[in-house]
Amino acid sequence: MSRKVSILFVLTALLLAVVPVLAQDFQIPEIVEGKWNVAFVLIGPINDGGWSQAHYDGAKYVSDNVDNVNVVYVENIPEGTESEQVFRSLAAKGFNVIFGTSFGFMDPMEAVAEDFPDTYFIHIAGYKTNNTNFGNLMGAMEHMKFLAGYLSGQRCKMDGEDTVGYMYTFPIPEELRLGNAFMMGVKKTCPECKMIVTPINSWHDPVVEQEAAKALFDAGAYIVFTGADTPAPAIVAESYKEGKGKWGIPYDWKGSCTSKRCLTLPYWNWGPVYASIVEGLRDGTYTPGRHYFDGDEKGLGLYGFMEGEELTEGLKDMPEEVLTFVRDYIADIEAGKWTRFDLFSGPIIDNKGNVVVPEGEKMEDADLDTFDCSTTGCKYGMHYWNEGIIADLP
Repeated sequence: MSRKVSILFVLTALLLAVVPVLAQDFQIPEIVEGKWNVAFVLIGPINDGGWSQAHYDGAKYVSDNVDNVNVVYVENIPEGTESEQVFRSLAAKGFNVIFGTSFGFMDPMEAVAEDFPDTYFIHIAGYKTNNTNFGNLMGAMEHMKFLAGYLSGQRCKMDGEDTVGYMYTFPIPEELRLGNAFMMGVKKTCPECKMIVTPINSWHDPVVEQEAAKALFDAGAYIVFTGADTPAPAIVAESYKEGKGKWGIPYDWKGSCTSKRCLTLPYWNWGPVYASIVEGLRDGTYTPGRHYFDGDEKGLGLYGFMEGEELTEGLKDMPEEVLTFVRDYIADIEAGKWTRFDLFSGPIIDNKGNVVVPEGEKMEDADLDTFDCSTTGCKYGMHYWNEGIIADLP
């Protein structure tokens, strides 16, 4: 049976009827004449508790905070040829800007952008751009993954544990970069700690994610974090009742740290970033290109440390100097004093004992998004696992 997708039409009303359609027969929302028409294409459902829900919140923010816009979204769109149909149909309808929120949307968006030069296409999580109407957008989540690792190492140290687990989605530079950043943080507070890893080959599959989390916990991980879209690690951690129990770290969406076994949560705050882009495209002050925001655009969050948030049960008993380090780090990246290139500065050692980046050197933009430097001219690349990670390279 064909996978069903759902289309929500005009998002300015925020809660409208969902229309199920077959994947081969998409119903594309209509534009509203006289308004700036903005479309979001989501790979998962708007209630996934992770990546797609965070983008949905970002779309709502645009609708609520940018004047004279018509905002719509299309959810559950698979990567590949089906996504190209959606992007092409939205462009043909006359949407002014289309956001595609998954790595695998990159090539379809690039192809459609060439055929619709008067439509803006902003792709999230990839690396391609034509610097005219097709741009790339991503943020330095490695900061928040580093801090989550820092807190995880402290939790392990306090509880007499030495193993964390990582369930990553696909063998792409982004997933290794975020895993390496997490382990760099772990090593700051627990030098003896190690990380075990498992791939799940999916962005959103609640069953697979929960099975993978359980497998990592059963293999000895005390804390499991994820690169996927659901709060599976924290949900599964609740089932471990004996002794100290287990801890999980979800990802992406601010609202997914509801479990009592959620240690913390690196999350996205896409709304202000999206609103700035939409306004800039409309008034001609923003040109699509390589847009990789750091902490100074306020698009990154770490649960327990942002305004209005309380520490989780797993953080409350940590030493004040540990919590102060996290707060100061966040303040520094939001002030633009510390960037992702500072985070990935030498010495960096891989899990085979090789020097990846020597002391005094830093990775550059191309390094962080590349496996094979022969194709991009980068110097170091991201095809390595950090010291302490027990895993083979994909």
